[in-house]
Amino acid sequence: MSTSELASSYAALILADEGIEITSDKLQSLIKAANVPDVEPIWTSIFAQALAGKDVKDLLTNVGSGGGAAAPAAGGAAATGGDAAGAAAEEKEEEKEESDEDMGFGLFD
Repeated sequence: MSTSELASSYAALILADEGIEITSDKLQSLIKAANVPDVEPIWTSIFAQALAGKDVKDLLTNVGSGGGAAAPAAGGAAATGGDAAGAAAEEKEEEKEESDEDMGFGLFD
C-alpha cells in the first residue's frame, strides 16, 4: 500500500471516529496537517467517493460478517420458515453427487 493510500485511509478513519462527514477537502486538510508529503488529490477524492453515505464504524465492525449476499439469504430463510436453508442444503448435496469422484473414475485414472 502506498503512502498516499495509507494517509487517506487514516484520515478517513479519523474523520469517521469524530463523526465528521468524509470529503476530499477534509481528507486533504488532515493529511497536510500531518505533514505527509506528496499525496495526490486523486486518492482523497477516491476515498471520499467510496465512503460517501456509508457508516465507516459499521463497516469496520462487520468486516468479518460473511459478505453482502450471505446476510440477506439468512434473513430470508428465517422469514420463509427455513425453506431457503433447506434448498441451499439440497443444492450442496447435488453438487457433491455430480463430482467425478462419485462416478468411480477421474480425469487421470
